[in-house]
Amino acid sequence: MLKSRKELDAELGGAARAWLDEALAEAAHDAATPDLPGPYTTPSWELRYAAAGRYCGPEHADSVRSLLLVEARAPLSSVTRLYEQGTAAERRAVLLTLHRLDLGDTALPLVEDALRANDTRLVAAAVGPYAADHLDPHAWRHAVLKCLFTEVPVGAVARLDDRARGDAELARMLRDFADERTAAGRAVPEDLRTVLAFTAADEGAHRAPSTAAPAAPAPTEES
Repeated sequence: MLKSRKELDAELGGAARAWLDEALAEAAHDAATPDLPGPYTTPSWELRYAAAGRYCGPEHADSVRSLLLVEARAPLSSVTRLYEQGTAAERRAVLLTLHRLDLGDTALPLVEDALRANDTRLVAAAVGPYAADHLDPHAWRHAVLKCLFTEVPVGAVARLDDRARGDAELARMLRDFADERTAAGRAVPEDLRTVLAFTAADEGAHRAPSTAAPAAPAPTEES
């Protein structure tokens, strides 16, 4: 969960708070002067973004990076650069913050890229509020299936109950996925039943997926 500035101030040491003060001031300055320092110069706050874990600790890095993005009113060019050139942790912070930036649906390619990854941390970050607001129904359904396949808890999917409600196509995809798992002797994820219940909210009960015990021990799912 992302922490507020007040929460960070209460947890960071003096040197880390001073570093964060300077970083946020630079981000605010760049937001106020968007034409500077120039199209071929990396804004100083972006350099701070990469260094957040080193100065504030890895446990606070997501929150610090998110604050920098918001304070800088990061444009799509910066968000894309930080995502494409960043580490997995830096990419995750971008994904967690997209809904707090004024980007419309222009950052969807970043979400789509994360959903193609096998890094479950990126998948979980990609299905947050921004995806709930901007992914079309087809892409959103596949994002839910991606979570089930990679064992990302569906609690990470923002507005799951709202978007899944009465979705007959999602229900069909869930039943097919459950049937495939059962036929292969693999366990059906408990989260699948949770999502299926949401799809039935406005339609009455659907056929439940088979829950019979597999004939053989379930093999490990490949990432």
